[in-house]
Amino acid sequence: MTLRQRVAAIVAAALAVALLGCTQRSEVRTVPGSYEVLVFSKTAGFRHESIAAGVQAIRELGEAHGFAVTATEDAATFTSRGLHRYAAVVFLNTTGDVLARAQQAAFEEYVRTGGGFVGVHSAADTEYDWAFYGDLVGAYFASHPAIQRATIRVEDRAHPATAHLDASWVRTDEWYNYRTNVRSTARVLASLDESTYTGGAMGRDHPIAWYREFAGGRSFYTGGGHTVESYREPAFRAHLLGGIRYAAGQE
Repeated sequence: MTLRQRVAAIVAAALAVALLGCTQRSEVRTVPGSYEVLVFSKTAGFRHESIAAGVQAIRELGEAHGFAVTATEDAATFTSRGLHRYAAVVFLNTTGDVLARAQQAAFEEYVRTGGGFVGVHSAADTEYDWAFYGDLVGAYFASHPAIQRATIRVEDRAHPATAHLDASWVRTDEWYNYRTNVRSTARVLASLDESTYTGGAMGRDHPIAWYREFAGGRSFYTGGGHTVESYREPAFRAHLLGGIRYAAGQE
């Protein structure tokens, strides 16, 4: 082999290694904006001070895990054209009647055509007179005791929202009691152990996070997320991320 041939062979080998490295990196890299999520945080009742922290946390999750985030409190976004671009819509600590009838109809169409819903905390304290929404979120808020530490029993560790957790998850938040128990209509991911805190009113079976396929789309709800500190907790952020990915059809 001549000197020129040896040099050409070395260059070709180096190029092949470089291309292989690029290919391997592209297989594991997520591309920001590969899908889009709408975060909706309009309130017509109590307003949580943690909303800004929640929006920021979801933006950071999007940047790190490959989805774009649009945050709004403008209900006019809820049109067929306005919603179709989003893989999931997050109701982040919404309260009260936040959508007019036409906006409700657009959101129903969105879900029925495969859209995803994520309800966070007081999403269960929203739209009490809209039957479709009540079924979508799974259960409405009834009451809550003071913010305190409690133990969550993780029942399903295969779902992306809970796969990172141990069988028991101890954390501090505002723990909702619900008007109904979702166990017969949704798949429960985690439930509260009422013996570990005061003010629980649902007894031995107190679901706090769940999911289901619903009306053509996907629904995920978590009762956590009242406090600002929730959105700084790595475990809660991973829980929220898994719920978003499920609702967006990424899992």
